[in-house]
Order: sequence, then structure tokens, then C-alpha cells
Amino acid sequence: MSVFAYKGRAVSGAVAGQIEAADRTAAVQQLRARGVVATSISQRRERGAGFSVALWGSKVKDKDLAIYTRQFATMVNAGLPVAQCLAILAEQGDSPKLREVTGKVAQDVEGGRTLAESFRKHPKVFNELFVNMLQVGETGGALDVVLQRLSTYIEKAASLRRKVKGAMVYPITIFSVAGIVVIFMMTFIIPTFANMFKNLNTDLPLPTQIVVWLSDFTRTYILLIVAAAGGGAFGLRRYYATDKGSLAIDTILLRLPILAPLLKKVSIARFTRTLGTLIACGVPILEGLRITAKTSGNRVVEGAVMQARAAVTAGRTVADPLRASSVFPPMVTQMINVGEQTGALDQMLTKIADFYEEEVDDAVTVMTSLIEPLMIVILGVVVGGLVVALYLPIFRLVTLFK
Repeated sequence: MSVFAYKGRAVSGAVAGQIEAADRTAAVQQLRARGVVATSISQRRERGAGFSVALWGSKVKDKDLAIYTRQFATMVNAGLPVAQCLAILAEQGDSPKLREVTGKVAQDVEGGRTLAESFRKHPKVFNELFVNMLQVGETGGALDVVLQRLSTYIEKAASLRRKVKGAMVYPITIFSVAGIVVIFMMTFIIPTFANMFKNLNTDLPLPTQIVVWLSDFTRTYILLIVAAAGGGAFGLRRYYATDKGSLAIDTILLRLPILAPLLKKVSIARFTRTLGTLIACGVPILEGLRITAKTSGNRVVEGAVMQARAAVTAGRTVADPLRASSVFPPMVTQMINVGEQTGALDQMLTKIADFYEEEVDDAVTVMTSLIEPLMIVILGVVVGGLVVALYLPIFRLVTLFK
């Protein structure tokens, strides 16, 4: 999916904003369905989902948005007019960005726009899931209920995200420390030993020769190495931002021995929590599947969900195409099938989400327990190997003197 910036005209007057669509034609059709005649539309380059996906935008924390939504729900439930609720929210809160955007939303609402239309003008802060749920609550007269469910969803999604990030912190920290130690040894320690070895007038053991050569190479081309690493990271990020690249990388990630089980459970928890919340709030199943696919954070899962949407359009069930996916296990598809047959799909999806969020906790614990000894072994082999290689010539000299 691509992001398009548009300007156009609606019944209320001139409008502008952003919209996500497969291509320019689809974007125009979506705008037309909203009653907007596009006068200009251009594709924007946005960063891909990345390895750590921001749910709501780069300038607002999940915690701030969850509190914001919960406060909004409480005030609406207490009977305060929406305009007054927005005015209060615009004056308080820890996020300057939220206060700024809420002030603009309040002005639009006072000017006659609907709540959903006003929030939709700020897609970098409020994504399509947020806006669509607001629209359903506003239309159905259950805005407070929808806001309560939305705040719960944001809190659950943020908690899931924290768990995944927490699982990644330890190995990244260990690798970073190991890299710093190795570079320090290559740059400062090994050259000292190399100068000492030159005065010995003896052939160095092969491991020592390799270490000395690596040290010389690192000192000579350190800037080139840093530039290559930075360029590689930038190139990988740009490649991931493309449809082909994100699909390829997500496919590889879902096949990694230790990481794949965790990522699959996270994907299932996110999918079921999102779709269950949307359906519970009254969003039509086709629209719910489309939004869920776009917010899945994984191209493999997105493809499976879009296939499910196509199947529903053709009169089939959601569970059928999910069975063919490598992400969704039989238990999940069977429970979804039961939910469809009993007319309680939203409740069944919520139960699956609760179960898999607990599974994510267990998976994080298991992955950490597997990674810890592996990291220690790798660090020991690398650093210990360097130390042994440096002391081999000294051991040889001691043997000769004896």
C-alpha cells in the first residue's frame, strides 16, 4: 500500500490530507466514495514498517494516546458535549503534538465537520483504524463505548510491542558490546602486540598472523568499514520500504529458528485483537479485514488477510484462506471458523488474542533463555580467540627457552 497526499473539494468545502491505497486510481476511488473530488493527488514516500513498527505515528507515544482516548471516553460517558471534551483535551496532556492536533480537531468540529472527518485530517497521529472506529461510534451513537474499546486496544497493542522490543534489547546490547570490545582490541591492543612480535624475529602462528592482518585492515579502512556498515543499514531500510523488499524480509524473519515462533505469535495476537475490536465496534467485516491487513506490520500476514477478504467477498468464510497460510495454526483457524458459525466472531477473536498475548510472554522468556547462553558463547569465542591468538607466540617462546 502507498500513501497519497491529496487536495480536493467536498460538500463542506476545500479539503486536504493523506490516504492509503494500492495505486493512484484506487486512491481517487476511495476519495470519491467519501464525497471528495480530488483536484491534485501525489504519492508520498514513507518509511516502511521496519523491524519495530510504530502503531500511531512517530510523534505520539502509545501510552499518551491510550490515556488521551480513555479520558475522551470518560468525558463523553459523563455527558459532556464532544466540542467541550476536545477543548479540555487540547489544554491538558503530556504530549504537545496531541494538544496541538486536538486544538485543530476542535476547530473543525465547531466548524461543522464530523468527528471522524476532523481526525482523518491528521493521519500521522490517528491512523485509519482509529478514525474508522470513531466514525462507527459517532454514527451509531455509542461513541463512549467505542472510545473505551479503542483505548483498551491501544494499551494491549502497546504492551505487545513493548514485549517484543524487550526481547530484542538483550541480544542487541550483547552484540553491540562485543563489537565495541573487538574494535577496541583491533585498534589499540593488537597493534601493541604486533610491534612486540616484530622484535622477536620469529615466524608467527597462523591464528596470530590472521589476527594481526585483521587489525591492520581495520585500522587502515576503519572509515570505509563504518561507511559500508551505515550504507548497508540504510540500503536495507530502503529495500524494506519497497513492497518486494518488505515481503522478502518478512518471509525470511518468519523462518528464522529462534525468532520465528515469537513473530508468528505476535502477528496472530495483533491480527485477532485488531479485527476483534473492529467487529465489536460495528465496523463491517470487509472494511475490518482491510484495515487489519494494513496495520498487521508484516507483509506475509497482510497477504493472508487480504486473501481472506477476497474469500469473504466471494461468499466464503474468513477461516478458509487463513488455513493455507503458514502463519495461522489449525487451532486459530478452527476457533475463527466456530466464531463465524455461531455469530460470535468478535468474542472468539478476543479470546484468541488474550491467549496469544500470554503466549508471547512465554515465547519471550524461552527466546531469552536460548539467546543468553548463545550470546555468552559467541562473546567468549570471539574475545577469547583473540586473546589466545595474541599469546600463542609468547607460549612458543616460553617453550623454546625451556
